[in-house]
Amino acid sequence: MRINRFISIATGLSRRAADKLISSGNVLLNDHVATIGEDVSDKDQLKINDQLLKLPDKYKLILFNKPSGYIVSRKGQGQKTIYDILDNKYFKLKPIGRLDKDSSGLLLLTNDGILANKLTHPKNMKQKTYIISTDKLITPEDLKLLNKGILLDDGVSKLKINYLNSEFNYKIVIHEGRNRQIRRTLSKLGYNITTLHRISFGKYLIGNLKPGEVKEINE
Repeated sequence: MRINRFISIATGLSRRAADKLISSGNVLLNDHVATIGEDVSDKDQLKINDQLLKLPDKYKLILFNKPSGYIVSRKGQGQKTIYDILDNKYFKLKPIGRLDKDSSGLLLLTNDGILANKLTHPKNMKQKTYIISTDKLITPEDLKLLNKGILLDDGVSKLKINYLNSEFNYKIVIHEGRNRQIRRTLSKLGYNITTLHRISFGKYLIGNLKPGEVKEINE
């Protein structure tokens, strides 16, 4: 595999960060200073600042019910992060997509970069489902507009939105993952989202997971 992917899997760094580390000259591949783009096998020795890197025994995928109030990052800069409540054994797993601080629900984390790319690449159009509450009733006219598409600064946002059993609760289905897309779309029509909870991501469902709970997936 490519050296930046090896470093990413072994350390949890992004591939871009791995490339910067390689460029700094602090990465050794066997007996020479590594260069970007080299291939690495399980027979090679890869070191960062003389520390030997090892791949995990196997790839992991977990489903995590993220509570509201936590940011999806390793560096909280004074704020609480999901890694403050996740078990230490999951620290090297990276989130697939994002949920903002005020949102809750299903978050996938993995150390498999290929799977992460497969689940987030726009061409795969993975369906995500959310339950939201708004500060006021969405009018029938605005529901039609939301389903048809609302123009945002980064393009048209289409939400498949339907009423639930309470007048301020709605079910939303999207196939994109733009930053705060649902909140920005509703805000464009004058609605504030009071709660936003994701219940599915592709074939993965939150099921009976309680806030803060994890389920390991073996595939």
